[in-house]
Amino acid sequence: MCVGLLVAGYRIDQPIVVGILAALAIAAERQSITLTPNAEVSVSSLVYIFATVVLGPLSGAVVGAASVLGELPRRDGPQPILRWGAWTSIRFIVTATAGLTAAAVLGATSGGFWGLFAAVTAAFVVEMVTDLWLGSVAPSIRGTSTILAVVRSVGPAQLASVPLYAPMVAVLAYSYETVSPWSVVLFAIPAVAAQRLLLLYRQQRETAEALGDANARLASANMSFATALVATLDARDRYTAGHSAAVAIYAADIAKRMELSEHEQKLVHLCGLVHDIGKIGLPAGLLEKPGALSLEERRQMEQHSTIGERILRNVDDYSEIAAIVRHHHERVDGNGYPDGLISDEIPLLARIIAVADAYNAMTSDRSYRDAMPSRVARLRLAQAVESQFDTAVVAAFEAVLTGADEPYRMGIRDDFVFEGVGPARPEPIPAFASVALAGVVEA
Repeated sequence: MCVGLLVAGYRIDQPIVVGILAALAIAAERQSITLTPNAEVSVSSLVYIFATVVLGPLSGAVVGAASVLGELPRRDGPQPILRWGAWTSIRFIVTATAGLTAAAVLGATSGGFWGLFAAVTAAFVVEMVTDLWLGSVAPSIRGTSTILAVVRSVGPAQLASVPLYAPMVAVLAYSYETVSPWSVVLFAIPAVAAQRLLLLYRQQRETAEALGDANARLASANMSFATALVATLDARDRYTAGHSAAVAIYAADIAKRMELSEHEQKLVHLCGLVHDIGKIGLPAGLLEKPGALSLEERRQMEQHSTIGERILRNVDDYSEIAAIVRHHHERVDGNGYPDGLISDEIPLLARIIAVADAYNAMTSDRSYRDAMPSRVARLRLAQAVESQFDTAVVAAFEAVLTGADEPYRMGIRDDFVFEGVGPARPEPIPAFASVALAGVVEA
C-alpha cells in the first residue's frame, strides 16, 4: 500500500504537522477502551482521518500507523513485535483506504465545507468497514472470536461515532484549510471530549452487564436457597416438598392470569415454594402424626406461618417473602391467622398463595381420605369466595383450571417438577392430617 501511494505521487509535504498529529494519535491510542477481551476502540481515528483528509492518504496512513506505537510497550506475549507489525499494517491499510476514498470524493465535489464534510463522512465509513473486516481476521483464525462477534461488540460504538465525529473533523479540516494550519492544535479539546464520551459508554456498558450478572446471580441464589429450605423440610415430611412445588406452579399461573408483572410472578412462585417452611420448627411428631389433630395440636400447627416468617426475616432481601408467608392463611373475612387481617389488608400475593395452597391440599391424598376430584375442589373454592378467599384470585384460578388438562388440575402432570425438589406428587403418601377451616376448605 505504501509503495502504491508513492508511485501514485503522494508525499509527506508537512512533516511537522504529521509529527504533531502522530503524537496526538499515540496519546489517544494509549487511552483505548476495552469492549471485550479481543476488541478495543479509541478516538485516534479522529486524528488520522483528519490527517488523511487534509494532508493526503500517505500522510494520514503514517499518522495511523504511528498511533499503534503507543500499544507496543504494554503488550505481552511470545511475539509482541510480530503482533505489533500486524496491527500497524492493518492501521496503515485502513487509513490509506479511507484517505483514497476521501480524495475521490473531494475530486468529485466542488470543494468547500460540504465537500469536506462528504469526504470526511465517506472516509469514516470506509475506515469503519475496513477496520472491522481486517481486525476480525486474526481472532477468527485463532478461534477466539468470530467476525460476527467482533462486529457486534465493536460495531455499535463505531457506527455511533460516525455522526458524532464526522461534523467535528469536517469543521476542523475546513478551519485548517481556510483559517490556519495551526488550528490543528484544536484537536486536543474535541479528542479529549470524545474520549470521555467513549469512557462513559464503556462504564455504562460495564455497569449494565454487571447489574445483569448480579441480578442473575441473585435470582439463582434465591432459587438455590429456596430449594435447600424445601429439601430440609422434605427430610421431615416428604409430602410438603411436593405440595410446595405444586403451590408454586399454581400461584405463578394465577399471577400470570391476573396480568401481574413478571417480577411478581417470579416472587409468588418463590413464595409458594417456601410458604410452609415454618413447619420445620413444629414439635417432633406433629407432622408425622396419623389421623386428625387435637385442638392444641391445631394451634401448634397454626404457628408454622409465623415460624416461617421468622426464619425468612433473617435472610437478606427476603423481608417481602417473609410477610407473604406470614399471611398466607389469612381470610378475607378476618377469621384467618395469625393476625386476622381483612380483605385488602392481606397482601395480594398471600391471597394467591392461599387459594393455590387450599386447592392442592384438597386434590391431594391424605392418610384419612382420598384426594377430592378437581371439580369438587373447584366448587369448594367458589363456595368460599368473599369469606375465605379473594373473588378475583379464585376467578383467575378457575380460568386457569378451565383451560388446563386433568393431570394439571390434580397436580400430577409430568412437568409438575421443581428442579432440585422432585415431583409435586411424591410417593408414598405420608400421614399428615390437615386442619379444616370453617368446615369448607382444608388448609
